[in-house]
Amino acid sequence: MKLKFTKMHGAGNDFVVIDAIHQKIDFTQAQWKQLANRRFGVGADQILVVEKPQSAGVDFRYRIYNADGGEVEQCGNGARAFVRFVTEKHLTDKRAIKVETMSGVIEPRLEIDGDITVDMGAPILDCARVPFDSTGLVGKNQGRDMLWPLDVNGKTIWISAISMGNPHAVQVVDDIDSAPVEMDGPVIERHTRFPKRVNAGFMQIIDRSSIRLRVFERGAGETLACGTGACAAVVAGILRGLLDSPVKVSTKGGDLRIAWQGETSSVEMTGPAVTVFEGEIDL
Repeated sequence: MKLKFTKMHGAGNDFVVIDAIHQKIDFTQAQWKQLANRRFGVGADQILVVEKPQSAGVDFRYRIYNADGGEVEQCGNGARAFVRFVTEKHLTDKRAIKVETMSGVIEPRLEIDGDITVDMGAPILDCARVPFDSTGLVGKNQGRDMLWPLDVNGKTIWISAISMGNPHAVQVVDDIDSAPVEMDGPVIERHTRFPKRVNAGFMQIIDRSSIRLRVFERGAGETLACGTGACAAVVAGILRGLLDSPVKVSTKGGDLRIAWQGETSSVEMTGPAVTVFEGEIDL
């Protein structure tokens, strides 16, 4: 079948975005994987699907497929691309919308300056809900955070286990450029302590209002930016007493701004979303 799509990115985290309101979409995991393939398909970190809502009081349903073809709960940079897409395609005339995802409802809005802010909801810190199996582990406190030891490639690293609708393991490193992202990232992603796998975040603290971040994403490998990873890193830094909101998060693909007031408040993420080109592919 022929599929119309839009190629987009948010701070270098790139997407294939599909209007499934006006097209019938019924793909296998192998077909999603083919579409995301950078040599045999269009190429993307994630595929974003725009659907009609299934619940009352929301505007759209948002589905996300990683580059390996697996469906996942959330994608923060993708949420910004989602808003840009439905606005440019005249699927809505609202500047703020409510969007249902696998992990709950998010509320992105288009700002006057063209950036997009997404209310990502409150972070989940309970290990069982991340999910993270802490059975038998002895954690240590840092500020208001609980750090957990993970055995990775013959050494022990200390991580914060946080969910932003999807699971994250955040560690602080001295130098982001020399951090073993490609070596340790795949091991952390598939660590047995994370039954649904995990996004591995490597955070370097610059000062109390800025960090550098690299993320090895579950099902996609290292990406140029990870929105939920930026949110999780800032939450971890604030809980550890290392950061104050708001925080500039510098990634390989650009900068994001993350604000969180703590406790049960929502995390707000602000950043760009860009349309690259339109196309059609025969799958």
